[in-house]
Amino acid sequence: MALTNPAFTAPEFSPRGNVAGARAGVPTPPPGYQQDLSAQQLGDLYDRPAANSYETDRMSYEDTIKKAFIGFGVLVLGAVAGWAITPVVGPLIFAFALVGFVLALVNTFKKQPSGGLVLAYAAAQGVFVGGISLLYSYVGGGVVPVAVIGTLAVVGITLALFMSGKVRSSPRATKIFLIALLGYAAFSLVNFVLVTFGVIDGFGLFANPLFNLLLMGLVVVLAAYSLVLDFEAVKHGVENGAPRSFGWRAVFGIMVTVVWLYLELLRFVAIFSSSD
Repeated sequence: MALTNPAFTAPEFSPRGNVAGARAGVPTPPPGYQQDLSAQQLGDLYDRPAANSYETDRMSYEDTIKKAFIGFGVLVLGAVAGWAITPVVGPLIFAFALVGFVLALVNTFKKQPSGGLVLAYAAAQGVFVGGISLLYSYVGGGVVPVAVIGTLAVVGITLALFMSGKVRSSPRATKIFLIALLGYAAFSLVNFVLVTFGVIDGFGLFANPLFNLLLMGLVVVLAAYSLVLDFEAVKHGVENGAPRSFGWRAVFGIMVTVVWLYLELLRFVAIFSSSD
């Protein structure tokens, strides 16, 4: 989630970022430099291929996409491993959730992004996701495929709408998003406490099918808007010339949103399956 990344509040990641900062480190030509160039030399300069992100050390769409493929690749491999080892380690699989949570906090508040830490988060969270997916699969054979397809559909549709320019964030919508997100988090926490202490059984307050359907719709909307914020962070980072390493932070934000959406859909689908 973009809002989990304090660095995205920096000028480089805002629509009014300091574009001049994108040129930091580029030497300023001495006075009269342009006048000393011949027409042929100027033509040669314009004919040169554009510098890539590695040469400029600036964030680009291509480099961020590569980082995303690597990050989600590690996440998927971790999920496969988690699915395989859960029958052996059992409840210990939840230790990876704790490790992932700690790494998420480190990545969130670390001033300088670290690709290694982001990949470590992806691996730990992937193992937990794979393990919890196996446990949910015992509820019904189609729970995991439905959750995966639902997650991919939300991400794909949101990305397509964002790229078409039809979906953008706004200050008012972001405020509503924050209020709704905090409200849902508080509700989930209360439900967890009630179930943990045996006040209510099973899935607790989520057990009602109609209420569960409404909550699922809310989660999909929240996740979609969070993805819009994540995509905008990437867009502003590229446009404002953010350091190339910040592509890892953008990937981390998207990954947090996608994992959260998948886990929520997994629970919702499992509840529907158990109520049949």
